[in-house]
Amino acid sequence: MRDTVHHPLFARFYARMSVTMDAKGGVAAYRRELLAGLSGRVIEVGAGNGLNFAHYPRAVSEVVAIEPERRLRQLAATAGMRAEVPVDVVPGVAEALPVKSEAFDAAVASLVLCTVRDLPRALAELRRVLRPGGELRFFEHGLAEGRAMATAQRALDRTVWPLLFGGCHTARDPLAAITAAGFEVVSRRRIRIPETGPGAPTSPCVLGVARRAD
Repeated sequence: MRDTVHHPLFARFYARMSVTMDAKGGVAAYRRELLAGLSGRVIEVGAGNGLNFAHYPRAVSEVVAIEPERRLRQLAATAGMRAEVPVDVVPGVAEALPVKSEAFDAAVASLVLCTVRDLPRALAELRRVLRPGGELRFFEHGLAEGRAMATAQRALDRTVWPLLFGGCHTARDPLAAITAAGFEVVSRRRIRIPETGPGAPTSPCVLGVARRAD
C-alpha cells in the first residue's frame, strides 16, 4: 500500500544531509539539549532517520517514534535498535496519532512541525496524548523576524519549497501555534542553523519546553 507521506527523493537527501548537519553544523548538541532530563514514556513525531534516539537519557522507559515516510522509517528502525532506551518505530501521521489519550509523559517535535499538513490538528493530537502537565519538547524553524526575509519565505512556501523539500514550510510560527493549541511555553531560546536546501538562507530556530495547560 502507498504510504500517506511519500517523498522518496527527499528522504534520501534528508538522510544524508541530517547526518552532516549533526556532525558539522552543531545540530547534535541541540538534540542533546532538547532531550535532556526526560523520563518515562515519550512519543516523538516525525522521527525521520532516528538521529534523536542516541540522545535520549536512560530515565526514559520507552520511546514511541512516529514516522510516515517509509525509507526514513526503515532508517529510524535501524537507529532504534542501537539506542540505549527502548524505541518502537511505527507508521503514522502527526494529525492522527495511533496511540491512546494521556498515555505519555512527554512529546518531542524536532524539525517536523514545518512539514505537517495540518499544524493545529497535529498539535491538538500531541496535547491529547500527553498526560496533564506533560511536556512538549520542541526544536523547530520558522518565520524570520525581518520583513524582507519573511517575505522571501512566504514566496518560497507558495511555490517550489514544499515540493522540493518534503512538504516543508519555512514561514510557519511554531511558538504561536504551540500556544494556540493549549500549551504553556515555559522556556525557549532562539538559535540559527543552516536551512535544509543548498544555497538557501539561514533559518531562525527555536528550542524549548512547553507544558500541557489544563
